[in-house]
Amino acid sequence: MKHEFELLAPAGSFEILKAVIEAGADAVYVGGSQFGARAYANNFTEEELLEAIDYVHLRGKKLFLTVNTLFKNQEIKEYLYDYLKPYYERGLDAVIVQDFGAIAFIKECFPGLPIHTSTQMTITGVEGAKLLKNLGAERIVLARELSIAEMKKIRKEADVELEAFIHGALCYSFSGQCLFSSMLGGRSGNRGRCAQPCRLPYSVLDEKKKEYKKESYVLSLKDLCGIEYLQQLREAGVYSLKIEGRMKQASYAAGVVSFYRKYIDLEKQVSKEDMKHLYELGNRCGFTTDYFTKHNDKNMITFEKPSYEKSNEALHQQIEKKYVGVKNQMPVNGTLIMSKGQALEVYVNYGDVHAYVSQGEVQEAKNKPLEETDVRVRMNKTGESPFYFENLEISMDDDIFVPNGVLNQIRRDALAELEAQLLSSYKREIESAKETPVKELTFEQKESCKERVICSCETRPQFEEILKHDFVTTIYVDTQMYAYSHILEELGIDVEHAHVHSKEIYLRMPVIFREHTSRKFQEMKDELAGIGLDGVVVRNYEELSFVKEAFPELKVVIDHNLYTYNDFAKHAFYEFDILRDTIPLELNQKEICHRDNTNSEMVVYGYYPLMNTAGCVHKNTKGCDKKPGITYLKDRYQVLFPVKNYCQDCYNVIYNSVPVLLFAEENKLKSYGISHFRIDFTIENAKEVENVLHLYKGKGQKIEYTNGHYKRGVE
Repeated sequence: MKHEFELLAPAGSFEILKAVIEAGADAVYVGGSQFGARAYANNFTEEELLEAIDYVHLRGKKLFLTVNTLFKNQEIKEYLYDYLKPYYERGLDAVIVQDFGAIAFIKECFPGLPIHTSTQMTITGVEGAKLLKNLGAERIVLARELSIAEMKKIRKEADVELEAFIHGALCYSFSGQCLFSSMLGGRSGNRGRCAQPCRLPYSVLDEKKKEYKKESYVLSLKDLCGIEYLQQLREAGVYSLKIEGRMKQASYAAGVVSFYRKYIDLEKQVSKEDMKHLYELGNRCGFTTDYFTKHNDKNMITFEKPSYEKSNEALHQQIEKKYVGVKNQMPVNGTLIMSKGQALEVYVNYGDVHAYVSQGEVQEAKNKPLEETDVRVRMNKTGESPFYFENLEISMDDDIFVPNGVLNQIRRDALAELEAQLLSSYKREIESAKETPVKELTFEQKESCKERVICSCETRPQFEEILKHDFVTTIYVDTQMYAYSHILEELGIDVEHAHVHSKEIYLRMPVIFREHTSRKFQEMKDELAGIGLDGVVVRNYEELSFVKEAFPELKVVIDHNLYTYNDFAKHAFYEFDILRDTIPLELNQKEICHRDNTNSEMVVYGYYPLMNTAGCVHKNTKGCDKKPGITYLKDRYQVLFPVKNYCQDCYNVIYNSVPVLLFAEENKLKSYGISHFRIDFTIENAKEVENVLHLYKGKGQKIEYTNGHYKRGVE
């Protein structure tokens, strides 16, 4: 039986964990009582999780714990260490992590604990995988949007263990790049509380706000079913195949695992009957595999109401009978020796692991002597033990007596000793030096505390308007302002213009930096390095790695979607010698106040990006014309959300309906140690830019706005 893949199954309860192990999973991922990206799942208590770690280890399997939310300062400083400590000591096989600071924290406090980076970290390229590998990640859980070709390139060039989703629900947004749920209702996907606004209907309007598609589920993706791509994934070097579904029922989880186990081992074409059974276990308007071979496609979208459908109740019952609630005991060999006047002796072994127990005394029978058949019945009553006797040799003298209680006790003790022997290699001890969590962190001021006003722009009219305002000290020009074929010439001119107007100018990199974008920047990196830029703004791990290598002399700012929720994350980023970080958009006033804001800038105006997506609303509803533009989504409350096409890098950004405006909070923000204030322009025309900049100076016409998360924050 081949095990070139690890089959990784979800478990939302102990019952499901046992079922998926019985069905053939090599490893299971679960959520504990805190810090998991499925906060509403039936997650494990500490007692259950400790028992689960032992359960899988006895059966030669692995258990991974999700701690894949972003941590607020208090959480990582006061709770994470105590939360992980008992699981670390028990032998937890790995943690799945999103927070950049948590990686550093765990490496410091629990050096023997493997780290798997969550799909929430949006790793889409070689550069990001290398960066995280160098920081100690043993496995990269890839973004779900990647093609098999991209996976193969990452495996070959980054040389790190890869995990890819193989079956289950897909998010419309790049995971970790979605603020839609938090902005609409305060339930953050980054905190495990997504309200799934992508599963709601939206009408679609063109650039002139004329409706052309009414109440369609244009953000709802079909479920992934990749069972027919096992060989291609094997050839690409993917190691772990991940099934989504910690909130699914036991029959679904065990059933899906059983079919993937079958075809991983058989290495043959999937039968039509088994494909039908997978469909009957559960699907959302059918299945898709398009991300494996395409960048995006309308056939991935449900368009219809994405209710989760399962059928064939007989199949579900059959799976439950076969895998759920089954007593999964392990076969052991044993020898019981009872010699008159001597202690009872029991030898047991499972494979190469042996245990020995002796106790009590074998007595001479005064009445009816023991019968071997009675002894065998008593010894085989292993009950809730993980073991049963496959072979049991009994060597006993004639005319002897041993109380049943003694036989019961030595059986229990022998099997308990065998269990302890089997688990001993997994246990860890906390080094005495690590008993106290890592020290408090401080940050060196990189620049003077003089107030700076930064404007980012994405269009030529926006840039030209910003140049007119003397109080703006720095401009971030987005790569979308330039066609890659002319970027060097046009950017060079803009650099000169900015410097003539006594302004710094930074190039703001794309939100997503996949292979085709990386290739373009690799080709022109030498020319870009010498064009006169003051710095670069990076928005993902791929760009951070690329820029530090390609432009070592340039200043680097990390944008808000490289999350510095806590001081440990901030410190980890500053190890890359960055100039500034951007305060995450989901933090509220109180959290910002208690954060170390040294060298931090804050967005005080802008349409917040609710989703960064590989899918394209325009393409899926009208067809691809490769023309950047704006489409609008209208929800059931008649609210319009702009969707902007970023065609040359092929992604969409869905923006909030109204901009955040925090100009009135500036004095309070200054008291929190913030001196860099950023005004983000995305969909505004020149007149709107002018008005916003006048508003900053206390003039201009009032606009409709929101405080974003500043007042309310997220759960």
